[in-house]
Amino acid sequence: MGIFSNIKKLFKKENEEREEQNLRKDNNIQEELEEEKNIQDSFKEEKKEQEDNSPPEIIKQDNLEETKEEFQEKVKLYDKGLSKSRDNFVNKLINLNNKTKKITDEYFEELEDILIMADIGVNTVLSFIERLKKRVKSENITDLDYLKEVIVDELFIIYVDNSILTNKLKFNESGPTVILFVGVNGVGKTTTIGKIASQLKNKGKKVLMVAGDTFRAGAIEQLEEWSKRVDCAFVKGLEGSDPSSVIYDGIKKAKDEKYDVILIDTAGRLQNKVNLMKELEKMNKVINSLIEGAPQETLLVIDATTGQNGISQAKSFKEITDITGIVLTKLDGTAKGGIVLAIKEELDIPVKYIGLGEGINDLETFDIEKYIYGLFKDMM
Repeated sequence: MGIFSNIKKLFKKENEEREEQNLRKDNNIQEELEEEKNIQDSFKEEKKEQEDNSPPEIIKQDNLEETKEEFQEKVKLYDKGLSKSRDNFVNKLINLNNKTKKITDEYFEELEDILIMADIGVNTVLSFIERLKKRVKSENITDLDYLKEVIVDELFIIYVDNSILTNKLKFNESGPTVILFVGVNGVGKTTTIGKIASQLKNKGKKVLMVAGDTFRAGAIEQLEEWSKRVDCAFVKGLEGSDPSSVIYDGIKKAKDEKYDVILIDTAGRLQNKVNLMKELEKMNKVINSLIEGAPQETLLVIDATTGQNGISQAKSFKEITDITGIVLTKLDGTAKGGIVLAIKEELDIPVKYIGLGEGINDLETFDIEKYIYGLFKDMM
């Protein structure tokens, strides 16, 4: 019918293809039985050799190419990483539908409570319920199984409707790409930089890490440790020094030594927004004076386990600097995975990465279809 059915088809595609291949194989065998045995054996050997030497099938997702194996591994990661949210949210939704015989105002009230508890956000939930009621009325929906699909469709629409969002990083075509990381202390900002550095390096990028947070005790050492772990170059200054001067030195090094990407850490002292705004303004001026159009990305790192407090942080940072994307860490550690939808609805900023585990490879480029599948798979 809509998004729900399309996502089911997407993730059932491999099974359907396997069944189709088996059917074709049966037909071929039927035809081959009519041939001489020696010709049949020769044909089978040739066919097996061709299959063994054929390249893996490619699935195209957002103009990126990944093998079926890679695609399925990422689906499993979303599945596992969203298990707490699924148990908290979807199971309650399933129980609500199982005990309900008729779509009433009481049904919508319970649904509203479930959505709010999933941390989708009160304003988002209220507008969602109103839109859902209108659709139920206009389409004369009485079937609860059908309504379940409509709910998934409408939640998907919250994220994608009336906007063009991309999860891709913007790269500089004529020099080093600068990615600035902002966020309060303790959200996993430094770890995120390390993980993204590792991903970019594995893609063949020459990466430089710059310790722009010169105020927090241990921040420089923590980022330096990550640079050693992922084998990336590192630029630092003295603790308490002017972060803009450190960034200046880092960018000069990147330009002179032909680095592809510069990842810059920043301080997260949000309690004094005026000072932080001035600091970020100075950083941006220094960066832009050395590389036109930079920074290409300013990524805000939010801890998913902080829920609506994370949304408040995002609103505050949005007031003082231009945010191009969100990195949502520790999504696997919360039962309130609906925060992804709240971020989009309340901030209109795309989520570009989500953290689905503690491992270095558990920071994933955000994919709305895999997210919806991981959240609602028990309903599919």
